[in-house]
Amino acid sequence: MSGLVAQRINLPAGGGPYALPRLTIGVFLTDQPSHRLTLGSDRRRHLPLKRQEGWILPAGAEGLCEFDAALDFATVSLPPEMLAAAGLDADPASVAPVIGALDPLLVEMVLQAEQFAAGGALYAQTMGQALALHMTRSLLPAEPSVAAIDDARLRRAVEHIRAHLADDLSLDTMAGIAAMSPSHFARAFKQATGASPLQFVIAERLEAALALLRTTRLSVAEVAFRVGYNDVPRFGQHFKRRFGRTPAAARGSAG
Repeated sequence: MSGLVAQRINLPAGGGPYALPRLTIGVFLTDQPSHRLTLGSDRRRHLPLKRQEGWILPAGAEGLCEFDAALDFATVSLPPEMLAAAGLDADPASVAPVIGALDPLLVEMVLQAEQFAAGGALYAQTMGQALALHMTRSLLPAEPSVAAIDDARLRRAVEHIRAHLADDLSLDTMAGIAAMSPSHFARAFKQATGASPLQFVIAERLEAALALLRTTRLSVAEVAFRVGYNDVPRFGQHFKRRFGRTPAAARGSAG
């Protein structure tokens, strides 16, 4: 199986045409408020992207990319056989382009991908497959429990939570995203999901932490920070309560 190709690229302001022979994930490492893009025969669109936002484009994607400031970004391109092993149809038409906010764990894996080879061929292959699987999962429709939420305001809040786990996700913040009062939001959210907003945030953060521990070499403290915990001991307590083991123990276990 041919492996993934990971690159970090620095470009001066300007841009130019692009053509992608394989499905490619890209993550911007600098803010690009004036970023402009064409995809296929589409007209040029102004698509501002922030640091750690980016794109997933299918094999065969081509167009023009323009930016008015120097650009630093990381990319990973995946071979068809790796995508097939992850359950993704090799037909480029089966992958809708994604441009903007990406799954936080997928972003972290793309940023770490250049280091996969340092762990040896088996590690590189395993991590490449993990990245492909997680990308495939991120492209699937939302989980039924969330897709079934009738209120678009609550769905918007859930999407925001999952895309911003490291941010301040106070009740007021989440209620503001949903354009509801905090008390109304808390009642509606629990009725729709079966969990309070705080319980939901903690569960999402811990699931993301478990995935980071198993798929990256980030320290426990850095993992805690990436999922929104500034207090590492508290992170450890929450993690052990949920998974029955410490973060360090979870890193060495596939169970």
